[in-house]
Amino acid sequence: MATRKISESVYMGMCLKIGTAQQLASRRDIMDIVEMLQSKEMLNIQFTLMLSGSRREGFRLRGSDLDYMRFPNDHRGIWDFSQCQFYNTQEHALILCDSSESPPGFTLLWLPFERTSHTVMSACVRMNGMLYISSSKYREVTCSLSIPGSSPHGPCGSGTIHGVEFDHAHCFVSDFWPPCASTWIDRCHSWPPSHVVNDIIRNGCHFVAIGHKLGNHTDNEWRISFSQAEYKLVCSINHTQFLIYGLLKLFLKEIINEGLRDEDKLLCSYHMKTAVFWAIQQNALPHWHPKNLLAGFWVCFKLLLKWVYEGNCSNFFIPENNMFLNNIYGDAQKTLFTRLYRLYEKGIALLLHSPSISSYIINVLCNPRLTICTIEYTLISEVERDMDIFHEVFGNDSTGPPDLRICTKYLHAVERSIGLPLTQYHIVMLQKLTATVLQGIVFILHNLYTNTGLNKQLYIVDKLACHMLKITARFGCVSDMFYIAVYYYKTFRYKEALSVIDITKVRLAQPYMMYERHVDRERYTEAVGGQTLSTKMRQAVAQDIIFNNGIFYINEIMPEQQSSKQNNCLLLSIPPLVLLYMLEFLCSRHVDTMRAQRALDDLQILVHHDQGQLIHVLCRDISWEILGICQQITGNLQAALYSYQQSLRQYPFNRIQTATRQRIQDLHL
Repeated sequence: MATRKISESVYMGMCLKIGTAQQLASRRDIMDIVEMLQSKEMLNIQFTLMLSGSRREGFRLRGSDLDYMRFPNDHRGIWDFSQCQFYNTQEHALILCDSSESPPGFTLLWLPFERTSHTVMSACVRMNGMLYISSSKYREVTCSLSIPGSSPHGPCGSGTIHGVEFDHAHCFVSDFWPPCASTWIDRCHSWPPSHVVNDIIRNGCHFVAIGHKLGNHTDNEWRISFSQAEYKLVCSINHTQFLIYGLLKLFLKEIINEGLRDEDKLLCSYHMKTAVFWAIQQNALPHWHPKNLLAGFWVCFKLLLKWVYEGNCSNFFIPENNMFLNNIYGDAQKTLFTRLYRLYEKGIALLLHSPSISSYIINVLCNPRLTICTIEYTLISEVERDMDIFHEVFGNDSTGPPDLRICTKYLHAVERSIGLPLTQYHIVMLQKLTATVLQGIVFILHNLYTNTGLNKQLYIVDKLACHMLKITARFGCVSDMFYIAVYYYKTFRYKEALSVIDITKVRLAQPYMMYERHVDRERYTEAVGGQTLSTKMRQAVAQDIIFNNGIFYINEIMPEQQSSKQNNCLLLSIPPLVLLYMLEFLCSRHVDTMRAQRALDDLQILVHHDQGQLIHVLCRDISWEILGICQQITGNLQAALYSYQQSLRQYPFNRIQTATRQRIQDLHL
């Protein structure tokens, strides 16, 4: 009875830590619609960028990297020449996979027709008179293509944007299932279901640029990646199984690897995922539900212990590929086994060493009569669920570089998606992306036609711009209204801009307004509880204003955008109230000087005294900067100097320090 209660309590804790089934569904749906809109079918672009790893699976654990796979759409891997018939060789460069001399799970990539791009050609080597793509050379060539300033990390180029670590693996894709993994199909009797198996096989595999350390062609071999297949498998498991996978990841991070140097961390989360897959397929537990979550965890832990003892962790798709061969052998293997066996001897009490889990075990031990509720809908409130969803929506609200052609393709992609069966999460993500695309088009067009001197064209563009911005205000979030005010200011319509600012100010002041994680939960529920996500976003949700650094919006902060762009930052994030007071100040200077002073006073109070409620802590750099700019405009140079100095003391999230230092220099104090 106690074990069952502890299992239920840990299940509840894992739902709070990792997410309920509904939260996972929303995260995956939002990513699905983003990937669909960015797919080659929708945008007809040269490369596909695909989120992979734990974040794609639905995890949102603190400190996790963002893992991306990037592959060219005009190259395709094939396993024999008969598959050539499915491609037009004028459109696709074909790569023949040659696994004859490679360890299981690895292959050489041969270019039989020697037709490829300049980038790929620069990474080729000749072996036995034939042209092969070298994995090591390809890593060198592509390392810094996705993230400027990135450095090599395994098969990836790694870098940091906005404080988040990214791993980009440049790879190739095959539309065909590899013959070396054909036995996996025959193993799938009870799990996964046949429709999942068929979907996985239809989507083929990828080739990641890293060879086997013990192979004959280490520098030239490629690893066969089943990342997409693994994602589909993770989506097919039930929520208890997913939480066991999450518990194993926490167990690895907080207990097994705690206190170890990076080079001593022999197990990784991929081994944990593999253990879950094998345990499910081998029917190691008759039923996977909240009451036996700990039993499921223990089954997987024992499987890991067995693998370490034997020195063999079989890849789920290609069992002949022993994933321990590279690093878990000899003394390292013995040390790891000893460490794991000591944990095993503690029994389930070993989880008391996990900061994330221990309290849920202790609660039951201290209060055996405690009633545990595992009904997910009661674990997390509607407000918490909405916060999670809008955080996902805004975090994925990006359309890449400011390119009119790409923006137009996005709109066509949105139009084609409308007839598809869409969930509420798909719809709200589509709405926000559409608003962002339209805003981008407006400012790109304005910047293109402003200096042409053609009044008729400018008039047409202006009418179109105003219309598009009003559309975005109807289905974007509350702070999307600001783009109308910015456009009016940019086109010298100060009274119209102030009118929009007044309306937006009233809406932002509503007691139910949600900004980041700050909201009056009771008022929010009273105002929009039970409404659709679209209605909630339009009426009760604000976000930071995002300026794409490839488009100039306001002349006064152009140096900040240039600085941010030069420092490899694609976007500038400004808190809504900071931009509101700045725009009110800038517009009022032309029509009402007293109102301009009041706006500046309000901005100063906000920036000086906010405790993270209205200005996100990461946006303090730009907030102090904007206050300094406004103070400098009024001639208060000492106050401006203080504000710029404060901006430099903040975390450099927007990377505007170059502009800040130049502004300080220009004060001539």
